[in-house]
Amino acid sequence: MTETSETTGAHVRSGAAPGHHLRWNKVPEVTAYFWIIKVLCTTVGETAADLLNSNLGMGLTGVSLLMSALLIVVLVAQFRTKAYRPGVYWLAVALISVVGTLISDNLTDNLGVPLTTSTSVFAVALAVVFAVWYRREGTLSIHSIDTVSREVYYWLAVLFTFALGTAAGDLVAEKMALGYWVSAVLFGLAIAAVAVAHFALGLNAVLSFWIAYVLTRPLGASMGDYLSQPTGDGGLGFGTVVTSVLFLTVILALVVYLTLTRKDVTDKGGVLNPREA
Repeated sequence: MTETSETTGAHVRSGAAPGHHLRWNKVPEVTAYFWIIKVLCTTVGETAADLLNSNLGMGLTGVSLLMSALLIVVLVAQFRTKAYRPGVYWLAVALISVVGTLISDNLTDNLGVPLTTSTSVFAVALAVVFAVWYRREGTLSIHSIDTVSREVYYWLAVLFTFALGTAAGDLVAEKMALGYWVSAVLFGLAIAAVAVAHFALGLNAVLSFWIAYVLTRPLGASMGDYLSQPTGDGGLGFGTVVTSVLFLTVILALVVYLTLTRKDVTDKGGVLNPREA
Protein backbone atom coordinates (compact mmCIF):
# COMPACT_ATOMS: atom_id res chain seq x y z
CA MET A 1 0.00 0.00 0.00
CA THR A 2 1.63 3.22 -1.13
CA GLU A 3 0.79 6.72 0.03
CA THR A 4 0.49 9.68 -2.29
CA SER A 5 -1.16 13.00 -1.74
CA GLU A 6 -1.65 16.42 -3.24
CA THR A 7 0.97 18.94 -2.25
CA THR A 8 -0.58 21.90 -4.04
CA GLY A 9 -0.12 24.97 -1.92
CA ALA A 10 2.23 23.27 0.52
CA HIS A 11 5.40 24.59 -1.08
CA VAL A 12 3.85 28.02 -1.57
CA ARG A 13 3.15 28.21 2.18
CA SER A 14 6.65 27.05 3.10
CA GLY A 15 8.35 29.36 0.61
CA ALA A 16 9.93 26.57 -1.45
CA ALA A 17 10.50 27.06 -5.14
CA PRO A 18 8.12 25.05 -7.34
CA GLY A 19 9.45 21.54 -7.99
CA HIS A 20 12.06 21.62 -5.22
CA HIS A 21 12.18 20.57 -1.60
CA LEU A 22 13.57 22.81 1.09
CA ARG A 23 15.49 19.70 2.16
CA TRP A 24 15.60 16.10 1.06
CA ASN A 25 12.60 14.03 2.16
CA LYS A 26 13.32 12.63 5.63
CA VAL A 27 11.18 9.47 5.54
CA PRO A 28 11.19 6.34 3.36
CA GLU A 29 9.08 5.45 0.37
CA VAL A 30 6.09 3.28 1.31
CA THR A 31 7.00 -0.11 -0.11
CA ALA A 32 6.61 -3.70 1.02
CA TYR A 33 9.87 -3.24 2.95
CA PHE A 34 8.30 -0.33 4.83
CA TRP A 35 5.33 -2.37 6.06
CA ILE A 36 7.44 -5.42 6.93
CA ILE A 37 9.89 -3.40 9.03
CA LYS A 38 7.04 -1.40 10.59
CA VAL A 39 5.30 -4.57 11.81
CA LEU A 40 8.61 -6.03 13.02
CA CYS A 41 9.41 -2.81 14.94
CA THR A 42 5.96 -2.95 16.48
CA THR A 43 6.51 -6.53 17.58
CA VAL A 44 9.89 -5.65 19.08
CA GLY A 45 8.29 -2.68 20.82
CA GLU A 46 5.86 -5.02 22.56
CA THR A 47 8.35 -7.74 23.51
CA ALA A 48 11.15 -5.34 24.46
CA ALA A 49 8.83 -3.42 26.77
CA ASP A 50 7.80 -6.69 28.44
CA LEU A 51 11.45 -7.80 28.67
CA LEU A 52 12.65 -4.62 30.34
CA ASN A 53 9.60 -4.31 32.56
CA SER A 54 9.40 -7.88 33.82
CA ASN A 55 12.58 -9.83 33.14
CA LEU A 56 15.03 -7.08 34.13
CA GLY A 57 12.92 -5.80 37.00
CA MET A 58 13.08 -2.15 36.00
CA GLY A 59 9.39 -1.58 36.54
CA LEU A 60 7.02 0.36 34.31
CA THR A 61 8.20 3.78 35.49
CA GLY A 62 11.90 2.94 35.11
CA VAL A 63 11.41 1.52 31.64
CA SER A 64 9.35 4.54 30.61
CA LEU A 65 12.04 7.00 31.71
CA LEU A 66 14.85 5.03 30.08
CA MET A 67 13.08 4.54 26.76
CA SER A 68 11.89 8.14 26.63
CA ALA A 69 15.45 9.39 27.16
CA LEU A 70 16.78 7.10 24.44
CA LEU A 71 14.01 8.18 22.08
CA ILE A 72 14.84 11.86 22.60
CA VAL A 73 18.50 11.20 21.78
CA VAL A 74 17.64 9.30 18.59
CA LEU A 75 15.05 11.87 17.49
CA VAL A 76 17.66 14.62 17.90
CA ALA A 77 19.92 12.60 15.61
CA GLN A 78 17.03 12.09 13.17
CA PHE A 79 16.27 15.82 13.02
CA ARG A 80 19.95 16.65 12.52
CA THR A 81 20.24 14.43 9.43
CA LYS A 82 19.89 16.17 6.09
CA ALA A 83 18.06 13.31 4.36
CA TYR A 84 16.47 9.95 5.08
CA ARG A 85 18.91 7.57 6.80
CA PRO A 86 17.42 4.06 7.25
CA GLY A 87 19.39 3.21 10.42
CA VAL A 88 18.48 6.38 12.30
CA TYR A 89 14.89 6.46 11.04
CA TRP A 90 14.01 2.86 11.92
CA LEU A 91 15.75 3.05 15.29
CA ALA A 92 13.49 6.01 16.06
CA VAL A 93 10.44 4.00 14.97
CA ALA A 94 11.43 1.04 17.13
CA LEU A 95 11.93 3.26 20.19
CA ILE A 96 8.75 5.24 19.58
CA SER A 97 6.95 1.90 19.39
CA VAL A 98 8.17 1.09 22.89
CA VAL A 99 7.37 4.57 24.24
CA GLY A 100 3.91 4.62 22.67
CA THR A 101 3.19 1.25 24.28
CA LEU A 102 4.45 2.47 27.65
CA ILE A 103 2.32 5.62 27.52
CA SER A 104 -0.80 3.50 27.13
CA ASP A 105 0.35 0.98 29.74
CA ASN A 106 1.10 3.72 32.28
CA LEU A 107 -2.36 5.21 31.86
CA THR A 108 -3.97 1.79 32.27
CA ASP A 109 -1.78 0.16 34.93
CA ASN A 110 -0.49 3.07 36.99
CA LEU A 111 -3.32 5.58 36.70
CA GLY A 112 -6.25 3.22 36.22
CA VAL A 113 -7.57 4.97 33.12
CA PRO A 114 -10.09 2.72 31.30
CA LEU A 115 -9.04 1.52 27.87
CA THR A 116 -12.17 3.04 26.35
CA THR A 117 -11.11 6.44 27.66
CA SER A 118 -7.45 6.19 26.61
CA THR A 119 -8.43 4.92 23.15
CA SER A 120 -10.76 7.88 22.69
CA VAL A 121 -8.20 10.39 24.00
CA PHE A 122 -5.46 9.09 21.70
CA ALA A 123 -7.83 9.12 18.72
CA VAL A 124 -8.74 12.75 19.40
CA ALA A 125 -5.07 13.69 19.94
CA LEU A 126 -4.13 12.09 16.61
CA ALA A 127 -6.99 13.88 14.85
CA VAL A 128 -5.81 17.21 16.31
CA VAL A 129 -2.26 16.60 15.08
CA PHE A 130 -3.54 15.86 11.57
CA ALA A 131 -5.83 18.91 11.60
CA VAL A 132 -3.07 21.29 12.68
CA TRP A 133 -0.58 19.64 10.32
CA TYR A 134 -2.90 20.07 7.32
CA ARG A 135 -3.96 23.59 8.26
CA ARG A 136 -0.35 24.75 8.61
CA GLU A 137 1.24 22.80 5.74
CA GLY A 138 -1.58 22.16 3.25
CA THR A 139 -0.67 18.48 2.95
CA LEU A 140 -0.34 15.29 4.99
CA SER A 141 1.78 13.57 2.37
CA ILE A 142 4.76 11.66 3.70
CA HIS A 143 6.50 12.35 0.40
CA SER A 144 7.04 15.93 1.50
CA ILE A 145 8.51 15.61 5.01
CA ASP A 146 11.17 18.10 4.00
CA THR A 147 10.97 20.85 6.62
CA VAL A 148 11.44 20.83 10.38
CA SER A 149 7.79 21.64 11.07
CA ARG A 150 6.53 18.79 8.89
CA GLU A 151 8.92 16.41 10.57
CA VAL A 152 7.62 17.48 14.00
CA TYR A 153 4.03 16.80 12.91
CA TYR A 154 5.06 13.48 11.38
CA TRP A 155 6.71 12.14 14.53
CA LEU A 156 3.88 13.37 16.75
CA ALA A 157 1.45 11.50 14.50
CA VAL A 158 3.62 8.37 14.64
CA LEU A 159 3.76 8.53 18.44
CA PHE A 160 -0.01 8.84 18.79
CA THR A 161 -0.64 6.05 16.27
CA PHE A 162 1.42 3.71 18.44
CA ALA A 163 -0.34 4.80 21.62
CA LEU A 164 -3.74 4.55 19.93
CA GLY A 165 -2.92 1.16 18.41
CA THR A 166 -1.81 -0.15 21.80
CA ALA A 167 -4.93 1.04 23.62
CA ALA A 168 -7.32 -0.05 20.86
CA GLY A 169 -5.61 -3.43 20.53
CA ASP A 170 -5.75 -4.05 24.28
CA LEU A 171 -9.39 -2.95 24.30
CA VAL A 172 -10.30 -5.43 21.56
CA ALA A 173 -8.34 -8.21 23.27
CA GLU A 174 -9.97 -7.45 26.62
CA LYS A 175 -13.53 -7.15 25.33
CA MET A 176 -13.47 -9.99 22.82
CA ALA A 177 -10.92 -12.35 24.46
CA LEU A 178 -9.96 -13.82 21.10
CA GLY A 179 -6.44 -14.96 21.93
CA TYR A 180 -3.18 -13.87 20.37
CA TRP A 181 -3.20 -15.58 16.99
CA VAL A 182 -6.88 -14.93 16.33
CA SER A 183 -6.32 -11.26 17.16
CA ALA A 184 -3.38 -11.18 14.73
CA VAL A 185 -5.56 -12.66 11.98
CA LEU A 186 -8.34 -10.19 12.78
CA PHE A 187 -6.07 -7.13 12.52
CA GLY A 188 -4.40 -8.59 9.42
CA LEU A 189 -7.80 -8.87 7.75
CA ALA A 190 -8.62 -5.30 8.78
CA ILE A 191 -5.42 -4.09 7.07
CA ALA A 192 -6.28 -6.16 3.99
CA ALA A 193 -9.72 -4.52 3.93
CA VAL A 194 -8.10 -1.07 3.98
CA ALA A 195 -5.84 -2.10 1.09
CA VAL A 196 -8.85 -3.30 -0.93
CA ALA A 197 -10.73 -0.09 -0.14
CA HIS A 198 -7.75 1.94 -1.36
CA PHE A 199 -6.76 0.04 -4.49
CA ALA A 200 -10.19 -1.17 -5.63
CA LEU A 201 -12.62 1.40 -4.25
CA GLY A 202 -10.50 4.55 -4.34
CA LEU A 203 -10.24 5.28 -0.62
CA ASN A 204 -8.05 8.35 -0.10
CA ALA A 205 -4.36 7.40 -0.05
CA VAL A 206 -3.44 9.47 3.00
CA LEU A 207 -6.40 8.14 5.01
CA SER A 208 -5.62 4.56 3.93
CA PHE A 209 -1.98 4.91 4.93
CA TRP A 210 -2.64 6.20 8.43
CA ILE A 211 -5.44 3.72 9.16
CA ALA A 212 -3.11 0.89 8.16
CA TYR A 213 -0.32 2.48 10.20
CA VAL A 214 -2.51 2.39 13.32
CA LEU A 215 -3.65 -1.18 12.67
CA THR A 216 -0.11 -2.53 12.29
CA ARG A 217 0.47 -1.73 15.97
CA PRO A 218 -2.02 -4.28 17.40
CA LEU A 219 -1.10 -6.70 14.58
CA GLY A 220 2.58 -6.66 15.57
CA ALA A 221 1.77 -6.78 19.27
CA SER A 222 -0.46 -9.83 18.80
CA MET A 223 2.31 -11.56 16.84
CA GLY A 224 4.87 -10.72 19.52
CA ASP A 225 2.63 -11.96 22.33
CA TYR A 226 1.80 -15.17 20.44
CA LEU A 227 5.47 -15.99 19.97
CA SER A 228 6.73 -14.90 23.39
CA GLN A 229 4.02 -15.79 25.89
CA PRO A 230 3.94 -19.19 27.68
CA THR A 231 2.00 -22.00 26.05
CA GLY A 232 -0.35 -22.08 29.02
CA ASP A 233 -1.37 -18.52 28.18
CA GLY A 234 -1.99 -19.25 24.52
CA GLY A 235 1.48 -18.43 23.18
CA LEU A 236 4.30 -20.50 21.70
CA GLY A 237 6.60 -19.97 24.68
CA PHE A 238 9.66 -18.62 22.85
CA GLY A 239 10.08 -15.90 25.48
CA THR A 240 10.68 -12.19 25.10
CA VAL A 241 14.45 -12.54 24.70
CA VAL A 242 14.36 -14.99 21.79
CA THR A 243 11.48 -13.19 20.10
CA SER A 244 13.13 -9.77 20.44
CA VAL A 245 16.50 -10.99 19.17
CA LEU A 246 14.88 -12.81 16.23
CA PHE A 247 12.92 -9.79 15.06
CA LEU A 248 15.77 -7.35 15.69
CA THR A 249 18.03 -9.52 13.52
CA VAL A 250 15.55 -9.42 10.65
CA ILE A 251 15.09 -5.66 11.07
CA LEU A 252 18.84 -5.09 11.05
CA ALA A 253 19.27 -7.19 7.90
CA LEU A 254 16.53 -5.28 6.07
CA VAL A 255 17.83 -1.88 7.19
CA VAL A 256 21.36 -2.75 6.00
CA TYR A 257 19.91 -3.91 2.68
CA LEU A 258 17.96 -0.68 2.23
CA THR A 259 20.96 1.42 3.22
CA LEU A 260 23.03 -0.25 0.51
CA THR A 261 20.39 -0.38 -2.24
CA ARG A 262 18.44 2.83 -1.48
CA LYS A 263 15.30 1.11 -2.71
CA ASP A 264 13.11 3.12 -0.36
CA VAL A 265 14.42 6.63 -1.10
CA THR A 266 11.55 8.82 -2.30
CA ASP A 267 13.51 11.36 -4.30
CA LYS A 268 16.94 12.00 -5.72
CA GLY A 269 18.90 15.19 -5.25
CA GLY A 270 16.09 16.99 -3.49
CA VAL A 271 13.97 17.30 -6.66
CA LEU A 272 10.32 16.39 -6.44
CA ASN A 273 9.14 13.11 -7.86
CA PRO A 274 6.91 13.82 -10.92
CA ARG A 275 3.84 12.59 -9.06
CA GLU A 276 4.55 15.21 -6.38
CA ALA A 277 4.78 18.15 -8.76
